[in-house]
Amino acid sequence: MRWLTDFPDATRFLLGWSAVTSFPELGSSSIPWTNATTVWRALLALAVVFVMLATTGWTAVRGHKGNTDPRTATLQAWRHGSIGGRPLPSPDTEPAGLARFFAGLSAGQRERLADRYPLVVGNLGGAPVDLRYRANRVALVQARAVEAERTHDAGLTPAGRWEASRRMHRFESLLSGDRRILAFDPTGAGRVAEVFGDLDRAQRVSVVVPGVDTNVLTFEKTQRAYSAPVGMARSLYAAERKAGPGTRTAVIAWADYTTPVGVGMDAATGKLAAEGALRLRKLVRTLPGDSRVSLFCHSYGSVVCGVAARELSPRVTDVAVAGSPGMRAERVSDLRTSARIWAMRDADDWIGGVPHMEVGGLGHGADPVSAEFGARVLSAADAQGHAGYFAPGTTSLANFADIGVGAPASVRCARDGSDCADGLDRFADASAV
Repeated sequence: MRWLTDFPDATRFLLGWSAVTSFPELGSSSIPWTNATTVWRALLALAVVFVMLATTGWTAVRGHKGNTDPRTATLQAWRHGSIGGRPLPSPDTEPAGLARFFAGLSAGQRERLADRYPLVVGNLGGAPVDLRYRANRVALVQARAVEAERTHDAGLTPAGRWEASRRMHRFESLLSGDRRILAFDPTGAGRVAEVFGDLDRAQRVSVVVPGVDTNVLTFEKTQRAYSAPVGMARSLYAAERKAGPGTRTAVIAWADYTTPVGVGMDAATGKLAAEGALRLRKLVRTLPGDSRVSLFCHSYGSVVCGVAARELSPRVTDVAVAGSPGMRAERVSDLRTSARIWAMRDADDWIGGVPHMEVGGLGHGADPVSAEFGARVLSAADAQGHAGYFAPGTTSLANFADIGVGAPASVRCARDGSDCADGLDRFADASAV
């Protein structure tokens, strides 16, 4: 049976493997099973995963694949390029070095690079933010043209042409008005990030990290708008402006990592979270200025934030998770971060029924809203289920906004977490920016 080789952790479990490998991507040690309750919970968790796999057709194993990789081609061209007789720096150069490189160019030279290598410049931490916006507009125009041509490709199935049409319209939407696209890659299912507010001048930056099934097509939605990254970020930005009108804020809808497809094996393990955590850490390191940063992590996005927390920049003051399946930790101290850790879950959120544990690499650890975990537990009143935390008028959104503007003492705690704001000076954090 192929799945025995595809999923060795599950195989070892079924053959009587007697230890739990905890968070392999973090290099954690094994934890022995000590009682029948743990074994029973492990069996339950594994059964849940197998049901997920049966209903999703092993889609997570297949993952995201694309027929072409335009960014790789552009990167190769960049590595052999030059400007004004100077070779171009490696895209892996530290942000400070890249900033110095661009500072040494004329405005015309910078624009030529953005126009010639849009999929590099548009995703290059250290490049001026406005230049990245320009480059990503160029990249979006090019990607839209590709999809427009594919809509008439007789070699595609009707479903393929329909998919091309959907992508073309999404790219048109991202090009509309004066939208600020901070990152864009059309490869495969696609990745994108958008800024609301003035990122260069912001005193406080909030980053919204979404969960499963997030890609260029689901980046924004007309129906259930606040369940998609654009709606989440736009709603949070409006709430922050209301909560702290004197604070310059910016919010990033950050869908710039590969998310799991459906609730399958990828969603039950930490591989994609570990990869996403590297990208999230890089984003924070490359933000302009010296703004304070808060992370707002929904569903599987909280797994990404949990893994990222171990090596986050000290400019991150707060990490807030909502509807979390776990942060790949058993307690807050395991996250090894100086940032405040906040958690919330609506009473009707189905994620509360998921086993909060980790067995052989499956699952994401303890429940962040549990007393044993030790997070500051926030009220999620009015959130209405798993996808409602960013809806306008909810207590959950108001709590996020207070954290985002640097007024954490103003939050409303959950009834069983009434001490969540203890030790926070109502004005100190807001005045420290």
